Amino acid sequence: MLVKQYATPIDFESQRRYSPPVCTGAVKMRRIGRPDPDLVSTSYVERSNLTLRMQQRRFTRLTNAFSKKAENHAHAVSLFFLYYNYCRSHQTLTKAAQGVRTTPAMASGLTDHVWTVKDIVALMDPTNPLPS
Repeated sequence: MLVKQYATPIDFESQRRYSPPVCTGAVKMRRIGRPDPDLVSTSYVERSNLTLRMQQRRFTRLTNAFSKKAENHAHAVSLFFLYYNYCRSHQTLTKAAQGVRTTPAMASGLTDHVWTVKDIVALMDPTNPLPS
């Protein structure tokens, strides 16, 4: 976990609405596992959040894709991450594999091929039909 520490501006009332606080330091703390402290960064999670927001309009209010039910929202996010990790080949991973289309699931050894949407649909339980 990376906890950033911010300074309060000297003229607090006039500065607080228009300028971001100055980062004065950061404290790295291990919460679970054995992460490499040199690789701990907020950039990874911020990039993941940006990708999710830009590709999932459900995170944007005032659109017709906005989820009103938490359950529907959770299902949409799960489908997004399944597609993102198994079906969508990533440019940086493909370059590293000398032109072979590679997904994050392939890079981590979870699968040996790029999935299609047909593969995702095949995961559905045929005895549990979709609600009408």
